[in-house]
Amino acid sequence: MAPRTALPEAFHRAVAGLRAVAPREEIQIEEVGAPQRLAPYAFALSATVLRASDEVATGRLVLLHDPAGHDAWQGTLRLVTYVTADLEVDLVADPLLPGVGWTWLTDALQTHGATCTAIGGTVTQTCSTRFGELAGPPAGGDIEIRASWTPLTTGLSAHLLAWCDLLASAAGLPPPGVTALPARWPPAAN
Repeated sequence: MAPRTALPEAFHRAVAGLRAVAPREEIQIEEVGAPQRLAPYAFALSATVLRASDEVATGRLVLLHDPAGHDAWQGTLRLVTYVTADLEVDLVADPLLPGVGWTWLTDALQTHGATCTAIGGTVTQTCSTRFGELAGPPAGGDIEIRASWTPLTTGLSAHLLAWCDLLASAAGLPPPGVTALPARWPPAAN
């Protein structure tokens, strides 16, 4: 571990870029403790996505910095994320879901001009049914997206905006400015 007397300028700029972004109102972000063994310098954010005051997705974004660099990272900075969201069982059963989940990330990075290299990750879909003492709600499912990438600049605002888009997509939020239709359309007549 490097001594924490002064932060390297690249890490300081990267953290400032992450702190500079105000996410959409449904996404609540807070700074949390970062893992200390992965790199000499680390910073982490946690997010909760709310839809109609229900928590529908969570995520964590960790910024790692090693001034010496890593061959696998192909740079000195690395962003690592974990996003999970509740889904309806019929969506979890869709064999195309992992590919769609991965494009939520790659499309968001591209849309925001968040240039990167060495991107990799996994998308996991799970379905759970409760039995016995745990019996309760009907079967449910979720999607987990784990990914990491190396940003090509230290200005990370675009990367945080892309991460927020990933969270929104996983949570099923409509794009900003778009109103979701009610579950039943047209509305039932009274």
